[in-house]
Amino acid sequence: MCLAWDLPVLRAWRRQQEQQFSSLDDKPQFPGASAEFIDKLEFIQPNVISGIPIYRVMDRQGQIVNPSEDPHLPKEKVLKFYKSMTLLNTMDRILYESQRQGRISFYMTNYGEEGTHVGSAAALDNTDLVFGQYREAGVLMYRDYPLELFMAQCYGNINDLGKGRQMPVHYGCKERHFVTISSTLATQIPQAVGAAYAAKRANANRVVICYFGEGAASEGDAHAGFNFAATLECPIIFFCRNNGYAISTPTSEQYRGDGIAARGPGYGILSIRVDGNDVFAVYNATKEARRRAVAENQPFLIEAMTYRCPPAPSPEPHTDLGPLPLCRIGHHSTSDDSSAYRSVDEVNYWDKQDHPISRLRHYLLSRGWWDEEQEKAWRKQSRKKVMEAFEQAERKPKPNPNLLFSDVYQEMPSRLRKQQESLARHLQTYGEHYPLEHFDK
Repeated sequence: MCLAWDLPVLRAWRRQQEQQFSSLDDKPQFPGASAEFIDKLEFIQPNVISGIPIYRVMDRQGQIVNPSEDPHLPKEKVLKFYKSMTLLNTMDRILYESQRQGRISFYMTNYGEEGTHVGSAAALDNTDLVFGQYREAGVLMYRDYPLELFMAQCYGNINDLGKGRQMPVHYGCKERHFVTISSTLATQIPQAVGAAYAAKRANANRVVICYFGEGAASEGDAHAGFNFAATLECPIIFFCRNNGYAISTPTSEQYRGDGIAARGPGYGILSIRVDGNDVFAVYNATKEARRRAVAENQPFLIEAMTYRCPPAPSPEPHTDLGPLPLCRIGHHSTSDDSSAYRSVDEVNYWDKQDHPISRLRHYLLSRGWWDEEQEKAWRKQSRKKVMEAFEQAERKPKPNPNLLFSDVYQEMPSRLRKQQESLARHLQTYGEHYPLEHFDK
């Protein structure tokens, strides 16, 4: 009788438990994803939206599109933007020609990407750590890195902080928190994440910014860096300069997805795409990313859309090295001829219609902060500065050959000492065949 009396209660309890477990079974419990079940076979399309929009502040005529997005920077700061960008452009012209005349071995210009350098550098604190790729000279220039040291590095003379051991344009400066550039693509990405993790553990109130091109984003180091940064919640800004070409490979042959910013959500990284030819858009995005990266300990990905342009138009297209080259296409480096894979019409469009320096000049002119006389005077002054540093660098001797063996070990191992002694004997015997007079004694 007792069992019969309890049977309705038992059945009700079982129904309650079945309903509870059934509701749990209806929701996926897999630890690797947060999603719902569906009962229709469907593959996710690669481009689930029409395309990530491109954030901008100025249009191509230098007019503010949305007043609420105007950073309202003071005149002095905007003029520093412009002078840094144009000084970099002038230095590029002269060093490019220097390489073409055999004075240095290699060079890479920054034509067309000046806005990405200066806009992002201005939004950082001076103590924020920078990991560059090889086209971020403007970041150092904005941090007041002397022209003399730019030249010393490219010429590998005794004033070079790297003591002549690196290829030209592989800058580095401890005082300005700029990690020495490595030729190997994308190796800086996981290194930058490690530095950001260290800054987080030290509560340093500091961010790390890591620059790379869209071509480098195809390297495995990029995947490792993105994933580590997200899972370890590191205060880092990944800054991708998407100029449309990985040397000669167009983006249509690099990837099938919607650029680099589209990869961020897959790693759990907050991402944005900006107009890299709009220095204010780059500034706003980097400033906000920096603020949140430090406050929230999380990574950000900025994809700056830009183009590898010719040098910005100059009132006097001539340097003391002779006339500028007739071919005004911005090559990947002095080892590249981009006319083999880009049409002149394509390049001319970006040169005439959408150059970051021209856009900022339009803004300055419209505000009455700049005029043609100031433009001519500054071009002349900046060229003089660059030429003075250039001539000084050429006169300096190369570092002493013995520096090949220093700065690696605190105490030189015997095998390295033997190599040093072997070099000394070789130079003593055959020194007449080497230009030793150009080296420091």
